[in-house]
Amino acid sequence: MYTLSTTLNTSILIAAGLITVILLLFLVAVVMQHRRNIQLWKEKLDAEVRTLEHERVRIAADLHDDLGPLLATVKFQVSNLEVAKADEPQLIQADDRLEEILQRLREIAHDLMPTTLQRKGVYFALEELVDNLNGKIPTRITVHSIDTVAFENEKAVHLYRILQEIIHNTIKHAQAQKLDITLQSKNNMLLVETVDDGKGFQQTEVRTGRNGRGLLNLLNRCELMGGSLYLDSQPGKGTRYNIEIPV
Repeated sequence: MYTLSTTLNTSILIAAGLITVILLLFLVAVVMQHRRNIQLWKEKLDAEVRTLEHERVRIAADLHDDLGPLLATVKFQVSNLEVAKADEPQLIQADDRLEEILQRLREIAHDLMPTTLQRKGVYFALEELVDNLNGKIPTRITVHSIDTVAFENEKAVHLYRILQEIIHNTIKHAQAQKLDITLQSKNNMLLVETVDDGKGFQQTEVRTGRNGRGLLNLLNRCELMGGSLYLDSQPGKGTRYNIEIPV
């Protein structure tokens, strides 16, 4: 009887051990597959973002190098036309409209890919963006850069796009009087904080609504840089973004 009981207990222990091993192998396989799926998602996202940025560069170059000179030539020809005195107001108006089109073309090309970002880096590009906006919009934007760090081109583009999106959203939706942007380096991390005094919003509504695409773009770009983004906003209490990026 003792032998039978011992054999039974041993069998149960062996079976339990086998089940445990099988469960552990299954869990390891699930974790590995999950990590693989995350890696594939990151690779797909990175490819999509790279394609988007390449297209922006191409379109900006086409606008600047092809359409810009063409319109400038047309403007020169129009401004040098000889017309009757009665037609001069129309000629002046056409010349003014062409100048407006040229200016708008430059702005679109700059928004697509600022030359300052490519030549001097993200901090100069951000300051240029803010300088161009201040005085033209109700919101006063200030930038504080402390212990700035050098970024490779790809990360610089991601960071610029993130801040560009936050600035755009603040101007368009927040009805804020001021937006403060602070960048500082600490413990091998770039810490970015943006704070506005606008109307704020319900985070759940933004995350699930049509405007959630912009927030998703911010999160995706942070993820591609191995960073994180924290959002704090409530109706009537403004909006704060905290971004941490490894350097």
